Amino acid sequence: MAMRQTPLTCSGHTRPVVDLAFSGITPFGYFLISACKDGKPMLRQGDTGDWIGTFLGHKGAVWGATLNTDATKAATAAADFTAKVWDAVSGDEVLSLAHKHIVKSVNFTQDSNCLLTAGNDKLLRIYDLSQPEAPSQEIAGHSAAIKKALWCNNDKQILSAADDKTIRLWDRSSMQEVKMLTFETSVSSMEYMADGELLVITYGKTIAFYNALSLELIKTVEAPAPINSASLHPEKDFFVAGGEDFKLYKFDYSTKEELESYKGHFGPVHCVRFSPDGELYASGSEDGTLRLWQTAVGKTYGLWKCVLPGKPEQPRPEVSKLLKMEGQDFSSYKSQGATKA
Repeated sequence: MAMRQTPLTCSGHTRPVVDLAFSGITPFGYFLISACKDGKPMLRQGDTGDWIGTFLGHKGAVWGATLNTDATKAATAAADFTAKVWDAVSGDEVLSLAHKHIVKSVNFTQDSNCLLTAGNDKLLRIYDLSQPEAPSQEIAGHSAAIKKALWCNNDKQILSAADDKTIRLWDRSSMQEVKMLTFETSVSSMEYMADGELLVITYGKTIAFYNALSLELIKTVEAPAPINSASLHPEKDFFVAGGEDFKLYKFDYSTKEELESYKGHFGPVHCVRFSPDGELYASGSEDGTLRLWQTAVGKTYGLWKCVLPGKPEQPRPEVSKLLKMEGQDFSSYKSQGATKA
């Protein structure tokens, strides 16, 4: 008998969740950050969804959020014309970077020393975080608002997707465009996988996979509904996608066959990402929630417990004891600057 997918629902936001990102795997597990139109990005334990803290300071909708690899820094992009850098351990704001229009995307280099931003002013900006007073480097070329900008090729190049219906590859040293892809409609999402140099993009009902260095098409898959976001499993066995029909779809990467579909959200799915270990994927929706879904349904992982017939269920460890918000140390992670959701 097939086991039923039971997603974990992460509440706390009061408006649509429009972006999410995982950290890498750290000695304390991995972490999840969410961007929401309520202007209050949240940090969570990645495998359980347990709330750790809320970053307070933006005065408008937050459109983009990211963590550096070891989850010590966070960055957010917002409608208040700023990108902010945060201490992800204390929750304190470290930098506020003023822009001339709404900021939609933020991305750290692998060494966390530089931050790439992009948004409605059509420019890519590179900030040296060790010299916050220095002016940013700017790259122009897009003719409409930029939705997403990501470092690639060991931070030597940049990928950007914009409302001008293009994806462009840029060289960091020369600041020049290397190649451009043009589409019939705007790209709704873009994911870069350094392992294998793969680019996952969505537009309309299409999920497309490209070589990130050459921008050569590898394959496309058509979904049953318009898709807003897709994510490829770290092992590249399958991928998930979500969109306008409130569902999460899982496809076999090799055969392109639809394996499963799940409905849990009560609004369109805006973003979906696999965890760094591939054991779960997270989705964010118009309904204001994040949901965590098991990759292998029925496996004991995080808060999911597989109880075999005739065996008593083991009690869950008191995770809350590890996540005290009143400044107490929990595995060296503190959230003194956080507020309860």
